[in-house]
Amino acid sequence: MTQRWLRLLSLLSAFALLAAACGGGDDEGDTATDGEESVEASESEQEAGAVDEEAADEAVAEAAAGEGEEEAAGSEAANIEELEAEWAANRQAVIDDLTAGIESGDYGIGDDNVLRGPGGFEADMSACPADWADTEGIGDTIKVGHPGVQSGNLAAYGNMGIGWEVYLDYVNEAHGGVGGVPIELLRRDDGYVATQTIEVVDELLQTEKPLFFHTLGSPNTLAVYDTLNANCIPHLFVATGHPAWGDPVNHPWTTSNQMSYATEAILWGAWIKENMADRLPVKVSGLVMDNDFGLAYEQGMEAYAEENPDVIAEFNPIRHDPAAPTVTNEMTTIAASDPDVFISMTAGNPCLLAVQEAGNSGLVGGDTVLFAPSVCKDPNAYMIPAGEAAEGWLIVGGGQKINTDPQYADDAYIKWANEKLEEAGLDKTVGLYFTGFGFFAWQTVEVMRIANELPGGLSRTNLIIASRGLDLEHPALIDGISFSVNGNEDSYFIEGSDFSRYDAATESWLQEGRIVDLNGSSPNCAWGDGGCS
Repeated sequence: MTQRWLRLLSLLSAFALLAAACGGGDDEGDTATDGEESVEASESEQEAGAVDEEAADEAVAEAAAGEGEEEAAGSEAANIEELEAEWAANRQAVIDDLTAGIESGDYGIGDDNVLRGPGGFEADMSACPADWADTEGIGDTIKVGHPGVQSGNLAAYGNMGIGWEVYLDYVNEAHGGVGGVPIELLRRDDGYVATQTIEVVDELLQTEKPLFFHTLGSPNTLAVYDTLNANCIPHLFVATGHPAWGDPVNHPWTTSNQMSYATEAILWGAWIKENMADRLPVKVSGLVMDNDFGLAYEQGMEAYAEENPDVIAEFNPIRHDPAAPTVTNEMTTIAASDPDVFISMTAGNPCLLAVQEAGNSGLVGGDTVLFAPSVCKDPNAYMIPAGEAAEGWLIVGGGQKINTDPQYADDAYIKWANEKLEEAGLDKTVGLYFTGFGFFAWQTVEVMRIANELPGGLSRTNLIIASRGLDLEHPALIDGISFSVNGNEDSYFIEGSDFSRYDAATESWLQEGRIVDLNGSSPNCAWGDGGCS
């Protein structure tokens, strides 16, 4: 039985136990059928694009108490050779499952010109352009389109692409790329401006014609994902946690990647409910980046507050211009409102500015609980420069390891990644180099390797089949965090997180309680009119 089914059975059992614990009729939860009906009722009421709220409450309570299932032991590899052997074994399990589906006729393009894959996934190939080609983008190199910010206020995120290239250099040199063809990352600067992202994508589609694309940023990805889907171009592992990427029905060629911001908001609320019981309901203020990225956070928290007035008395979002050099005025306004909880809902350098201004305004050191966003987990970029003002902040961290964190000093993957970055002349303390190298590049290469081993070899359709049925142990994730999807039934790769508190003395995020992983519990999100449906 695959890991996915084991986790699904575990999740269904947890839902059934939760339903029974919540009371109801005398017969509720007595049979498997009743338990399944309880799950369906719970899912019908939950917010699309986010984990089930009741399950989150239960999981956070268990995590705080140290209860629940034992967390995965993790890799026992001591070096890159042993790591590669583990990855190959994990890939083979996925390859075997998908190959069986293709050979049986359940997956692949049918006589009706519909591409099918795991979990009821479908894509109508008759909607593709007349000149569409399944292997376009594969020639002397495998071309990967990568619009991303390299200039402006969020230019630091461009370091992800640089780290990504270092990983590809390793794959190309050590393994000859994929299927004997080296991989080429076509990095282009869009300045984190959506209109420029459109221009970059259009230019690449007309000239380089990549096999697939990867984009960065919520407003940027929203600006181009309709175009890429209309052109039937795989749009994989987008670098944003906006819930809109969990939409395999309407956007079958775009896949999610990191934890949904809507899930993060629910986990914030679950933590508050569990850990601030003597202060409920609380007043929450948020510093929100004024764009589609920040709006996703804001809407997630607003939805939670509306549904849980016994937990959140009021939520006051204060928006800031993404291009502004400071957030002083916004943070002064927030501090004056004396919130019980402050949540930073921003990205890039404003994350550091928020921590610094929280210290200057008196929010740090008082009774206010302070949360940093998952996208700003790197201590070197966002916490260490703030000094003592960073002490005690909390984070729903999304489960990602930090390559410079002392607690991972003996991790074989982290050690190897740091060595490769340094060999390339890069500063390993720049965390976004590792994010590109160790997170995005790794999973992209793995899905390409899987697609290459499917009947027909590496192609756009095999990439989509592989990316809709991926179930891997990601070496850049904390042990116990799942990295898997299942077609239309489960479209979010990461639905779990650590809860960690920043310790300025050790310059580390120290995990509090157990990991919370609710893999498979997020309904799809058909994004429109500013929300999910």
